[in-house]
Amino acid sequence: MHDPKLTADMVPIIKLARLLGFPYSWISAYFNGLNFGRIADVVKGRRFTEIPPAEDLPRDFPKRR
Repeated sequence: MHDPKLTADMVPIIKLARLLGFPYSWISAYFNGLNFGRIADVVKGRRFTEIPPAEDLPRDFPKRR
């Protein structure tokens, strides 16, 4: 099994999810096993720095209870 490739479409969701305090594991699961390192690259500003966070999470993003 290969890790999904990080794309620009994922970045706004990743950024907002982290700003809202969602753990890497939830973000990884949402993107079908995206590597934690790729998530960290976005969060730490190493990749896609020019893309802002999303305004809202997708409707199918995991919800807190």
